[in-house]
Amino acid sequence: MTEPKSSPSTSSETGAILVTGAGGEMGHALLAALAARFGGRREIIAMDVRELPKERAVHATDAYACDVADSAAIDDLGVKHDISEIWHLAALLSTRGEKNPELALKVNVMGSANLLKLAADCAARRGSSVKFMFPSTIAVYGVPTLALKRAAGSVTEDECLEPITMYGVNKHAVEEMGRYYARHYRLLAADRLDCAVDFRSIRFPGIISADTVPTGGTSDYGPEMLHAAAQGKPYACFVRPDARIPFMTMPDAVRSLIELSEVARAQLSRIVYNASAFAPSAEEIAAKVREFFPKAEITYAPTLERQRIIDSWPENCDDSAARRDWGWKPKHDFDRAFAEYIIPKIKARYGC
Repeated sequence: MTEPKSSPSTSSETGAILVTGAGGEMGHALLAALAARFGGRREIIAMDVRELPKERAVHATDAYACDVADSAAIDDLGVKHDISEIWHLAALLSTRGEKNPELALKVNVMGSANLLKLAADCAARRGSSVKFMFPSTIAVYGVPTLALKRAAGSVTEDECLEPITMYGVNKHAVEEMGRYYARHYRLLAADRLDCAVDFRSIRFPGIISADTVPTGGTSDYGPEMLHAAAQGKPYACFVRPDARIPFMTMPDAVRSLIELSEVARAQLSRIVYNASAFAPSAEEIAAKVREFFPKAEITYAPTLERQRIIDSWPENCDDSAARRDWGWKPKHDFDRAFAEYIIPKIKARYGC
């Protein structure tokens, strides 16, 4: 099936970049990266459900406090700005989504639908495709049993797609909505592929950030160990020592999105890609933390629901398609992640 291609006459390089969820962990890093890359040459529009702190808003040309589920507010952004790229980070994460699945559906699916419609409307006004970058998640996978998880090993993008959380269901739904807008949606004004939504997505594993405090995500036991150890606080890990999922560092995650955004559409064989870096067990993370913080007090107190979610996610994700199509390669493996990024940043943060 033919993929939509950007028009050679007008491109996303001349329009505004909209970043939703700019107040989140990834939004914090992405805004700074985009400002460093495009500052002064393109509008960078930040939005979050809450007003951005000044230290984050400084990276944006304009900042808005609004809800992605507010369709009128989203439509208004398209009227005010010539948007050519949407980086849609706003989401209700897995742990909170299980507590309020109806709210998760509203934010994660209906909010995304509003942004996809905005992208299509902006493409119609511009007469060229609008790029839509979407961070998806390992939560779209669902492996029925722990034995099958261990037998499966690294899974491809097309395997084990039976998520057990509302967050995973929502993200998979948006992937499919993005596929529809990219491959099947036609503008009312003209049946032109070059005016379509250029949807691109990466399914991220757990992400470790040394710059922001974890916010209660299901994969946050790794970052939580680190932050607790650096502060000299005991930490009770909410999964078993043998729990294993893939991870990557925040700088690698942001870089992967930027790299994918810059590849010519014709090079890409997929709408959605896996990207991964390393896949330690919880005990292997704890052992690495103790290398740098020998006095770290790490125990295990698994919670049934969060352990069940982690057990449903694969031990690793096959990212060979990303490596082949757009040259993805993580900078940080497990050892380098700690030695070169996590530990220096954490120690600087807490003065230890």
